[in-house]
Amino acid sequence: MPIRLATKNDRETVHRIAHETISAIYPHYYPRGAVDFFLNHHNPEAIRRDIEMGLVYLVVDESDAPVGTVTLRENEILRLFVLPAFQGKGYGKMLLDFAENAVAKQFDTIIVDASLPAKSLYLKRSYRETAYHRLPAENGDYLCYDVMEKDACT
Repeated sequence: MPIRLATKNDRETVHRIAHETISAIYPHYYPRGAVDFFLNHHNPEAIRRDIEMGLVYLVVDESDAPVGTVTLRENEILRLFVLPAFQGKGYGKMLLDFAENAVAKQFDTIIVDASLPAKSLYLKRSYRETAYHRLPAENGDYLCYDVMEKDACT
């Protein structure tokens, strides 16, 4: 189950992984306006820019099919998604281990914006809440998330 750098040919794959995951998981935690905000935020143009900058990685299954993605921007871990059918099989842990190790090579602190579905995972991995955001979304809904960080050496 290797992790590899995404190429420009992977843009649609990264977009599909993010959108399938958000569409399947986030409605259990967020109102429709917030889900739409996430879907719009992880758009093809943003993904293209991150891939061109060499910031996006994919984890592949035993058949070499991409099943998850993570983006690393300096000391931030972004856009960590695993397709719903592959969750609970170690891919998310593998991506997070990879991301934390990569960040720890250059920075003392690791930062994530934790969505509600992922917050407990980060708490179990010694992240602490440093900020809380509540942003207005469509239909009078709100998008809530925590900024979390941990020391790179933990």
